Amino acid sequence: MYFYFLFNTIFQPFCFQCATPLSLRQILRKGMLFSSFKSLTVAAFSVFFLVISSPVMAGGGESGNGKLNPADVIIEHISDGHEFHFFTIGEFHATIPLPVILYSPQRGWSFFLSSKFHHGHDSYKGYKIEHEKIFPVKEDGTIDSGITVYDFSLTRNVVQLFIAIILLVWIMSGIAAKYRKGQGTTQAPKGLQNAIEPVITFVRDEVAKPNLGDKSYKYLPYLLTVFFFILINNLFGLMPGSANVTGNIAFTAMMGFISFIVILFSTNGHFWKHIFWPPVPHAVKPILVPVELLGVFTKPFALIIRLFANMTAGHVIMLSFICLIFIFGEMSKALGYGASPLFIALVVFIYIIEILVAFIQAFIFTNLTAVFIGQAFEGEHHEEEHH
Repeated sequence: MYFYFLFNTIFQPFCFQCATPLSLRQILRKGMLFSSFKSLTVAAFSVFFLVISSPVMAGGGESGNGKLNPADVIIEHISDGHEFHFFTIGEFHATIPLPVILYSPQRGWSFFLSSKFHHGHDSYKGYKIEHEKIFPVKEDGTIDSGITVYDFSLTRNVVQLFIAIILLVWIMSGIAAKYRKGQGTTQAPKGLQNAIEPVITFVRDEVAKPNLGDKSYKYLPYLLTVFFFILINNLFGLMPGSANVTGNIAFTAMMGFISFIVILFSTNGHFWKHIFWPPVPHAVKPILVPVELLGVFTKPFALIIRLFANMTAGHVIMLSFICLIFIFGEMSKALGYGASPLFIALVVFIYIIEILVAFIQAFIFTNLTAVFIGQAFEGEHHEEEHH
């Protein structure tokens, strides 16, 4: 909503399709309205986070002596889970339980909701959950090591991944339908289409064409899918109670693996000749060939680690600042309340930076993928220029 408002308030007055351009006074009034909206958004988020931070932290992360354990709190919030947890007030937990699907060769299939575990306090159907991992247990509650169990549950990351896919298909299908009707071709784009079109144009002109040349339109559907899919998951991860999907190494590994497959299928004979017979003196070839071959695998690995590390770091920093409030509060209540405004302000600042990082990391992953694909068939350009 923030960026939708940005496009329609700031950029639309300057759009070349506009029949009647706005006056300077109207533009300034719109700009003031945008500034007021932005300030109101930041203030509302600050108050919301300050109000819910105490009951949220009270829901877990305590050590054996009843004190806050920051490491457990941070790991719990950035890891996967079997429910969407929003906040806790006393004994009330605002959660959305998710389906638990288990298979054991000894016990067969089991289907139930994660709420049956009562947040880890109870066992159900011979299973219990500890630190978001499900174990088979005996009647006395101890772990039964003789039972093998396979967990096929729909966790937070899986559910949110499906939501992101559905949202991506719905948005792009709706925009494509508008283009087929002529909106955006014979007349100016409107609404969400007006916000998405500059992003698509940016990926085409600044990512695909400079790196892929005349093959840019062949790879543009893949690049656009990667960009918007990562962007949607990045923005979802910033919503309270949601899952940080792009902060999960399994997700980034799969995205990197798919890009690796696309890169391999884009290679040609010149590429592999350069790998196994580089144009260097013969004495250097035994040293350079392993390095060049290793570089084929380090490229997707760099994509995997960069996205995972950047999207995890922001969440860790914000949670660390919130934990500092309670750490200071355990030392002195006055110190805790006094430090709260500072740390809340830092969290809001990092949160705004994370919105920017969400776009930047989607762009970097897409741009590097285009660069690596372009390098895979780079020899074709040199051969064409030579002829």
